[in-house]
Amino acid sequence: MTLSLVPACAADLPFLLALRRQTMTPYLQAAGMPCDEASHLARIRYHFEAARIVHWQGQPVGLFKAVWLAEQQHWYLIQIQIAPSAQGQGLGARLIGDLLTQAAGARVVLSVIHSNPARHLYARLGFVPFAEDAQEIWLESRPAG
Repeated sequence: MTLSLVPACAADLPFLLALRRQTMTPYLQAAGMPCDEASHLARIRYHFEAARIVHWQGQPVGLFKAVWLAEQQHWYLIQIQIAPSAQGQGLGARLIGDLLTQAAGARVVLSVIHSNPARHLYARLGFVPFAEDAQEIWLESRPAG
């Protein structure tokens, strides 16, 4: 399986907008969260410098965005979105596994909308809840040691 990450650029915005609509709109709607174009674009542009286009078998199929938050001393997995046509191939698990390896035992934090089935992947990878509200669950990896 050929998997690579390529830094996103402004020319990728149409792809990222379509991907976000396709992968997130149903969960945002279920949670009563904004899913208009401006809201989607704001989320895409958040920490855009860290955005990586996921390429699989030579095709763009997703977005992976994670940053090191020095003040909090943890990684924040901001977004991982894989196009439905590429889901079920282990791409998300591999990308998150690579982040956990890079984190070298440091805590990794993410949030997931309650209705998003990706929460099962996160649990399988060892993430545990530490906070939640009416819309989202906050999860963390357990630091080594």
